[in-house]
Amino acid sequence: MIERLLQEQAGVPATSFFGQVFGASPLGADSLSWYRGAVGEIAIGRILERLGPDWTVLHAVPVGAGASDIDHVLIGPPGVFTLNTKNHTGQAVWVAGRTLMVAGQKQRHLYNAAHEASRAAALLTRIVGNPVPVTGVVVILSPKSLTVKAKPEGAAVVTDTRLLAWIRHQPVILTPGQIRMIADAAAQPRTWHRNPPTVTAPDRLRREFASLRAAVNKARARRIGWFLALVIALPLIVTTLSRHFP
Repeated sequence: MIERLLQEQAGVPATSFFGQVFGASPLGADSLSWYRGAVGEIAIGRILERLGPDWTVLHAVPVGAGASDIDHVLIGPPGVFTLNTKNHTGQAVWVAGRTLMVAGQKQRHLYNAAHEASRAAALLTRIVGNPVPVTGVVVILSPKSLTVKAKPEGAAVVTDTRLLAWIRHQPVILTPGQIRMIADAAAQPRTWHRNPPTVTAPDRLRREFASLRAAVNKARARRIGWFLALVIALPLIVTTLSRHFP
């Protein structure tokens, strides 16, 4: 996702001097969704680092024959999980049955997560030789609220803050031997993709993303600074004008 983000961002003109002064975002219109997705996946990846040595965790797993990928694949005592990460910071999420809505708009997150889990189950089963059930999970990053009116169908739905507790609450269904067998299969790129892509210069990608993220955060801080300055200055301006124009 970071690689695709940087590709999209490469064609975006540099922010003008006045844009920098007033905190204009350096992100292009087509880059914003990729940036949010990358930030979300990185945040979830850091949470998953705390699972412990009993787990195998794979990130951004290319699958199929095209550019599709699975955000995270988890293999541990409670089974195999595919995580579909969605960054809906500050938005209200509502779930019931097959319906998931974000800020009142229907989304296909449940369908996509269920499809990923089914696909992963088929691919792992083919290599392992025994049925490998996979649970799809939609992970919502920093929502304003998550309202579950009825149990979601096809995939679980959990927030980033509840993810670890939810995983640890799942019953144990795999033996250590089964975990090793499935993890060995999952570690092979050709288990997932017909022609596995290679990421060139991952260190460079990380550096470029870190630089872009710093620029985005700096621009946001400047916008907040201007807003606060306006809030402080506005009463003074109004008072001054009222004295001159009673």
